[in-house]
Amino acid sequence: MTPPSDTQPEIVDVELITAAVVRDVVEMSAMSDFFDQAFGQILATLVAEGIEPTGPPFALYHGPPAATADLEVGFPVDRVIGAVEPVEPGSTPAGRVARLVHVGPYDELGPSWERLGAWIGAQGETPTADLWEVYVTEPTPETDPADLRTELNWRLA
Repeated sequence: MTPPSDTQPEIVDVELITAAVVRDVVEMSAMSDFFDQAFGQILATLVAEGIEPTGPPFALYHGPPAATADLEVGFPVDRVIGAVEPVEPGSTPAGRVARLVHVGPYDELGPSWERLGAWIGAQGETPTADLWEVYVTEPTPETDPADLRTELNWRLA
């Protein structure tokens, strides 16, 4: 079933975005802890380098997640950062992307990704292994999970 609050999929052209990232292969059960730790490490590195994030955080997956996910999480920045373990320079891919904005809790992202994948196939397009989420709405203890907005991006061949 399609969540009624998701946007309609579309194909857009995106530019490469320079970022500060932490990359790892993470078990799905440890994903929340990884995100919390990595985002904290990245923000501390940016403060130390006097750099402000230029947009919301993201997670770039190198292939669809299964029991584990090979991913990098990060923040866009306006220049390449110096590597300070575990934070390193990174980027999101450029090119044609199928995009859908998921509205709702993070634990309900799966059906929206499935919907986007099915839509890509129905358009006669071929997805690559690169897919990423942009966390448009900053989660806070006061945020209603139903109000979260997550931009889903799947690069096309």
